[in-house]
This record gives sequence, structure tokens and C-alpha cells, in this order.
Amino acid sequence: MPSRSPRVPRDAVHHPLFARFYARFSVAADLKAGVAEHREELLTGLSGRVIEIGAGNGLNFAHYPAAVSEVVALEPERTLRQLAVTAAMHAEVPVDVVPGAAEALPVKSEAFDAAVASLVLCSVRDLPRALAEIKRVLRPGGELRFFEHGAAPGRPMAAVQRGLDRTVWPRIFGGCHTARDPLGAIESAGFELGTYRRLRVPGKGPQLPTSFCVLGVARRPHEDAR
Repeated sequence: MPSRSPRVPRDAVHHPLFARFYARFSVAADLKAGVAEHREELLTGLSGRVIEIGAGNGLNFAHYPAAVSEVVALEPERTLRQLAVTAAMHAEVPVDVVPGAAEALPVKSEAFDAAVASLVLCSVRDLPRALAEIKRVLRPGGELRFFEHGAAPGRPMAAVQRGLDRTVWPRIFGGCHTARDPLGAIESAGFELGTYRRLRVPGKGPQLPTSFCVLGVARRPHEDAR
């Protein structure tokens, strides 16, 4: 059994302008768009060792319950990683912020009780590979907690999303894609879907290309044990 994936550059992602924008926007979204409450719901009940994929500026850290013994928080973008390190210093659970890409997690197989993907699957370069890596590092029966935005249910907005993804949106917003199907991708990666719910962010006001979210849990099947 391989202990870790192939090495990738320490700064596999470099979006300094977007990182500074995101650092401000994400804090405002937590306060004004209800995202902080969704983070709390996402992480409630977690315990043991957790790996967080794409930790950004570390806004999840304050919401981890005391039963979590350790968080390994992966963030490939340098500016956001530095902010996450600062956030980790104020967390109530141990958080180790490390560089690396979701497609090549620098950790051993079956080493974690849970993984967290929070507003990150939209921007990974190779979504199937990233999910395969998440599955690899989870113990059989381990949970994947996800809070992601994706394709709109209505045809007009879905068409807008596809157009944005083909043109300006990924370039402006750090590789983000608006029309991905996180639930379908998680199932295709071999996870068992648990409970989940669809929601809009923000809950009121005009619909944005990133408003259509899903929050829930999936599990690595026990029969995956080798």
C-alpha cells in the first residue's frame, strides 16, 4: 500500500490577487450571507483525525468540535495559507496547515477518520483525481463532509454557468467553476452518499452563479478495506 501520493510543487496554485479578494469576501459572506452557520452544520459531530481540503483562510477552524483530535489543513495558495496559519493559532483544536494539492495529498493512506471539502471542489484542477485521493486517505467507513456550490437546477441559469465556465469565470475567480456537479462526482468516485440538503447562498436576494449549494455527508465504503 503506498504511503503517500507523488510529490507536487509547494505552490501548486498561485492566485495572489484572487486570494486577497477571497480573504475579504469570505469573511463578509460568513457574517452577512449565513455561511458561518453552514460551516457549523457541516462540522457538527466530527471526531478523531480530520483532513481539510483547501482550507482557504481558515474560516472553518473555529467551528471544529472539541472531539476532533487533530486537523491537517491543506491549502495550496500561499497567501491564503499564511492567513490559515494565523487562524490555526486561535483554533480550539490542534490544526496543522500544510501546502499541497488535492490531487496529490501528502499524507498516508487510510490515516483519517473524516475529510472536509468546503467550497473547494469547484476549483480543483482534476476533480475525479482529487476525490480519489480523499477516498484513499480516509479509513474505510470514514466520512467526507461537503459544502459545495454547483450547477443550477433551472436551464437558464445553468446555461449562464456553462458559458461563464468556458470563458472568464475560472480566470477571474482562482480556477472556480460554477457548473460542476459535486454530488454526481462524489458518487462516481465510489463514496456512499448519506444525508444531504440543497440550499441557496445567500438565502435571500438575487441568484448568483454560485448560489446553488449542497451540504451533506458521504462515506468511504467499509468493503474498500484492503
